[in-house]
Amino acid sequence: MNGSPREEAGLPEMRFLTVAEVAALMRVSKMTVYRLVHSGDLTAVRVGRSFRVPEQAVHEYLRQAFRQTA
Repeated sequence: MNGSPREEAGLPEMRFLTVAEVAALMRVSKMTVYRLVHSGDLTAVRVGRSFRVPEQAVHEYLRQAFRQTA
């Protein structure tokens, strides 16, 4: 029983990023991130009045964007 309670419950470890963190990671404005979220191009979860974006969703979005330009 060395795993975290999430692992023991069968839930995957997920890291969530704020819109500001996503914008810094992608080197775009926060407004661009909001547009991606509202258009459905970037998966996000609403927490209260703010959004949290799964880190994996950011990496997948960038992978797909890179494939389209290559």
